Amino acid sequence: MVLSKRTYLLGCLLGLISFYGGAQTSTKKVVAEKGDGIYSLLRKQGMSPARHYGHFIALNKENLWEGTQLYEGEEYLLPVLNPDLGDKPASSPKSTPGIAKEATVIHEPLFGEKHAAVTRKSNKLKGAVYYLISGHGGPDPGAVATYNGKMIAEDEYAYDITLRLAKELMSHGAETYIIVRDPNDGIRDNRFLKADRDEVVLPKAIIPLNQLERLQQRVAVVNKHYLKNKGKYQRLIVTHVDSRGKGQNIDVFFYHHEKSRNGKHLAEHIHETFYNKYKRYQPNRVYEGSFSDRSGLYLVKNTLPAMAYIEIGNIRNKRDQKRILEPNNRQALAKWISEGIILDRSKRGY
Repeated sequence: MVLSKRTYLLGCLLGLISFYGGAQTSTKKVVAEKGDGIYSLLRKQGMSPARHYGHFIALNKENLWEGTQLYEGEEYLLPVLNPDLGDKPASSPKSTPGIAKEATVIHEPLFGEKHAAVTRKSNKLKGAVYYLISGHGGPDPGAVATYNGKMIAEDEYAYDITLRLAKELMSHGAETYIIVRDPNDGIRDNRFLKADRDEVVLPKAIIPLNQLERLQQRVAVVNKHYLKNKGKYQRLIVTHVDSRGKGQNIDVFFYHHEKSRNGKHLAEHIHETFYNKYKRYQPNRVYEGSFSDRSGLYLVKNTLPAMAYIEIGNIRNKRDQKRILEPNNRQALAKWISEGIILDRSKRGY
């Protein structure tokens, strides 16, 4: 039976179905080569696809495209060989030129102790620079609402999604600047994220009370680093949670600068990814998210990199609240955004 990763947004939870329960452990990694599927990869390692397919997916669930597809050049964990069941080790598995035998792992304390280790999955974004800004922070919590009597604040959930996105981008080799940062929150696997005011702006600048000064501070940091990285492939992602009437359920949508061709392409490719995800996971529901120019927004108008400004839902709507409260949904959002970013980079010919 095929094991797949199921992601549901707008009220549905992301779940994993596994008939193996992770009872076995992996003792070996293998690099996926061009043209490999899970079946062919297992066969090349002397393993029965019928026996090990589900366990392979359970071991590698965070590193599969669409839940069952391999990324060329990435490392995958293999289930333990069992000679009693007919498994025979591959005599000399092929190596891929330019791919390290062991995964590169870096440590990012900003993600928190549990999520600090970032394992390199691929080099798809090598040489690319991304600036990530989560909305509000410091003295400004952004849009707020209540859920089951508890307050939820925009800045905490936008920040958590941004950290998850940063980790995804870094795992594919990107140089990533997290502009708004919290020294002690990290990636949090809770539904209710406690609101605080200790966020700062890179490197450790206090966030001012005045709204215009807050925006100017972020623009200055992004533009400063953009000029330092001149000549590199650079993009900016801004993440917000919208606030509208309680009854208004909205899909994820995207803004870009009207005169930025690269910004339009970036927003379009992330939008395309979301459209395809909804088509796959919610075939009976039409995705109504959009991408459009919004040059009047201060960050859109004044930052130098091509950018996409993302609104991930309505914090006051009960259905949209489920999208941001569930940590698995926040991870899915980050994953989908990252896949759109990877698609954009590949389409730009880099």
